[in-house]
Amino acid sequence: MTSRMDARFAQLKKEGRSAFVTFVMGGDPDPETSLAIVKALPQAGADIIEIGMPFTDPMADGPSIQAAGLRALKAGMTLKKTLQLVRSFREGDAATPIVLMGYYNPIYIYGVDKFLDDAKAAGVDGLIIVDLPPEEDTELCIPALKAGLNFIRLATPTTDDKRLPAVLANTSGFVYYVSITGITGAAAADSSAVGAAVARIKRHTALPVCVGFGIRTPETARAIAANADGAVVGTALVDALRASLDAEGRATPKTVSAVADLVAALAQGVRGAQQAAE
Repeated sequence: MTSRMDARFAQLKKEGRSAFVTFVMGGDPDPETSLAIVKALPQAGADIIEIGMPFTDPMADGPSIQAAGLRALKAGMTLKKTLQLVRSFREGDAATPIVLMGYYNPIYIYGVDKFLDDAKAAGVDGLIIVDLPPEEDTELCIPALKAGLNFIRLATPTTDDKRLPAVLANTSGFVYYVSITGITGAAAADSSAVGAAVARIKRHTALPVCVGFGIRTPETARAIAANADGAVVGTALVDALRASLDAEGRATPKTVSAVADLVAALAQGVRGAQQAAE
């Protein structure tokens, strides 16, 4: 059976364009609004959706995504409710791949086998677990692959050719290339450096390579998409959400559209890379 992820990348290849991957924090600013946002993403132009699993100590995240996680936790979001969010999304969308992104601690506490069973049943397609290196593959990566979930690994500018085979060994779905050295939202991506890095990774794997961190504008998304199989945007969307909230940090009537409108603009940027190539 072809996975949703494989099917989506095959479809995009046929269309001759890169994927637009969006990241939002599950439960931000509250579970109900978060579901409405996630439901709006595919229509706005998202090809793959990453949903953050809120955690109290998100060491790879910049201030914006850290704050989003804290808003979600304050609103009562849990890992169980994050899976429920995916389940509710799946009631109206059977095609868009969903990736859960976060840290191992909440999964460990939930119970690895139970989490994988529940995630698969909810309609999750893949996992990005920031703090589990290849040396810990028996903890979650191997069980996830056996359960039929993609395990998507991060490669960074400091992942050299010696390290890369270990990073890619059990990776599936796609490779997530982190375009900058640092936390999310810290700097702008350099499209020329990214192009060389993507080419290097592709010498080691046939998997699609998607690039994230440092993409905030349609122009940058377009430049990145010209050199990669996908562009990932997170901090810019989280910032747009935060800017739509009221003084107490609650959702307003503008919150869903604030995110969806930016997604639409960024999606045009990604699609512009295809038009420029034609």
